[in-house]
Amino acid sequence: MTRPQILQFGSSGQVAREIIAQASRHGFSVQALSRSDADLRDLDAIERAIDSAPESTVAVVNAAAYTAVDAAEDDEATAFAVNATAPAVMAQACAKRGLPFVHFSTDYVFDGTLSRPYVETDPVAPLGVYGNSKLAGERAILDALPTAVILRTAWVFSTHGSNFVKSMLKLGAERDRLAIVADQRGCPTPASEIANAAIAIVAKWQAGTAGPGGIYHFAGDMPVSWKEFADSIFSLAGSMGRRVPEVAAISTDEYPTRARRPANSMLNCDKLQKAWGIGPADWRAALARDVQSIIATELGKQESDV
Repeated sequence: MTRPQILQFGSSGQVAREIIAQASRHGFSVQALSRSDADLRDLDAIERAIDSAPESTVAVVNAAAYTAVDAAEDDEATAFAVNATAPAVMAQACAKRGLPFVHFSTDYVFDGTLSRPYVETDPVAPLGVYGNSKLAGERAILDALPTAVILRTAWVFSTHGSNFVKSMLKLGAERDRLAIVADQRGCPTPASEIANAAIAIVAKWQAGTAGPGGIYHFAGDMPVSWKEFADSIFSLAGSMGRRVPEVAAISTDEYPTRARRPANSMLNCDKLQKAWGIGPADWRAALARDVQSIIATELGKQESDV
């Protein structure tokens, strides 16, 4: 019997890899398209991929994006092509075939000036090109396909690719002291749980129990600063025998970047829980699992190099 299939744009990113790894446990197969399969700057290739997807395809998930926040300031054309124009074409092609569509967006659509977690109806005001490109993508998708589900998320981490957790473990092994920004707050979000949420949404479409389309927030359940997040990482690493550096708190002004970051990236996830029954992620449990996995992988590599 042929399994229902998810057509996924993206194969190597953090969330993309987690969806591939987890889909079979939920009864789905995944056709994951890499850049060579469908370059997101090639709009005809995007449309062909959706038009020619097999009849077993039950949903399209876009897990590909231009995520280089600082580089986007000097590469606006590519950021908008990948984050706005390409998802719009996906939504149009999904509407044509009658396929549901899941897309991922970001906390960077907000300026971070509120003192509480952001809800979906709060005013958007991106601080840079990346946030503006993602906001443009949100709007274009819902114009083409109002039933699409857009999950805004933040501070994504996993055992894959480049992320804050992996960077901290690497730098902590090399340095005695690290200076980490303490005046930006957000909700760390495990890529594994973002994948679970996306698959759960597809499953609910399949079961006829779907909530309404639109924009939803999905993030970790306990806000922290970057410095507090680093403290959590090193506490776990220390309990596993890793060397732990001193972690000093600094301000955003002391760590200038090409693109401005929102001081508040906290996301309220109540809407998703009420409409779809999907609650915020337990990021501390996922962090413990991922730190253990990263350290075990590093130790295995060191042993194989001996």
